[in-house]
Amino acid sequence: MGLRDRGRGDSAAEARRYLLREHLLSVGDDYWIEDESGDRVFKVDGKALRLRDTFVLEDAAGNEVAKIQERKLAVRDTMRIERPAGSATVRKALVGLRDRFKVEVDDGEDLNAHGNLLDHEYTIDRDGEQVASVSKKWFRVREAYGVEISPGQDDALILSITVCIDAMTSD
Repeated sequence: MGLRDRGRGDSAAEARRYLLREHLLSVGDDYWIEDESGDRVFKVDGKALRLRDTFVLEDAAGNEVAKIQERKLAVRDTMRIERPAGSATVRKALVGLRDRFKVEVDDGEDLNAHGNLLDHEYTIDRDGEQVASVSKKWFRVREAYGVEISPGQDDALILSITVCIDAMTSD
């Protein structure tokens, strides 16, 4: 798949990497998220004919892992991730001239996404510790970007967050 060595030592071997398509996640579109071996791991199902943006994240067997919905009556761009393992709210916060996202995790520690969000070059952290990074530089495939998730993290939640950010920055 053309992933380059991240040079982060022994822990990099344990990190999980996924491939997503840039700005192709529109309502009504379906898209597979692949792992670094090229295996289809999750499917993003864009639900058409809805009043608000809605996506469903399914595992490879077709089981719903998360439902992602835009919140229309919010002051700032907001999307809600609803999952059996716990829900979260992703909010866009304008800080200076750069976009930043705050992820409020119900019954868990909050996350932040910051960096160059439009160009898919950003990190997701919890209390200053990086839990995932997003980059287009790992792939030779145009219109694609990768998500590298640190060991011990909730992959489905992190991937749902990246779907939210992609949907909110591509509008």
